[in-house]
Amino acid sequence: MPTAESILVVVGGGSLRAPAGRFDLVIAADSGVDGALGAGLRPDVVVGDLDSISPAGLAWAEQHGVTVESHPTDKDFTDTALALHCAAARGGTALTLVAPDGDDPAHRLDHMLGVIAALGDPVLAGFESVTAHLGRAVLHVVHPGRAIALHHPAGTVFSLIAAHGACRGVELVGAQWPLHEAELPAATTRGVSNTVVSPPVTASVGDGVLTIVVPEVVR
Repeated sequence: MPTAESILVVVGGGSLRAPAGRFDLVIAADSGVDGALGAGLRPDVVVGDLDSISPAGLAWAEQHGVTVESHPTDKDFTDTALALHCAAARGGTALTLVAPDGDDPAHRLDHMLGVIAALGDPVLAGFESVTAHLGRAVLHVVHPGRAIALHHPAGTVFSLIAAHGACRGVELVGAQWPLHEAELPAATTRGVSNTVVSPPVTASVGDGVLTIVVPEVVR
C-alpha cells in the first residue's frame, strides 16, 4: 500500500469537530463515514462490519469509488481498532483520530474507553505522533521511545495517565510539576491535573504507553 504521511481516522456518526490541518488519507470506521461527511470531510476508506453506517453513507461510498473493507459482525476487534490497524498498514508519520462530542447521543462511555484502549495498540508505535480529538478534549498517546511537544498557552491544565499499563522513564519539562525518570504505575493518579508553565511542554516515555489528556481545548 502507498504511504500516507498524515492519516485521519473518523469514529462515530455523530456531530464531529473536524480537526485543523491537511490529511493525506481519511479512514472512516463504519458510521464514521456519516460523521465525516457531516463535518465536511471526504473518506477514502471505510472499515468495519457496516452495522451502523447509514444507507445514504454506504451509497455515497459506493458511488464515489471509496474502498470498503467489510468485516463480520462477530469479531474480536472494534471497528475503531480495525480502522487504526488499516492506518498503521499505510505507514506515515502522524495519526489523528476524531470522535463525536461527549454530549452527542452517539457518544457512549464504553465506546470512548474502547477508543482510548485501541490507541495504545503497539501496532501504532510506528507513528511519530498519535492524537485524538474526543469532543472538547485532546489526547496525545506517546508510545515507547517517542516524545511530544505540547504547544498550549501557560495555565493550560493537562494530565498524564498510565492508561495502558505502567510507564517508566517518564520525562516532563515545562510544567508546574516536572518529572525526571519517573515511574507512573497503572491506575495511579499522580499525573492528574498538571499545568503548563513554560510552553512548549515536552513529554516522553522510555517504556510503556503514556496518555496525555488536555480536557478543554479552545478551537
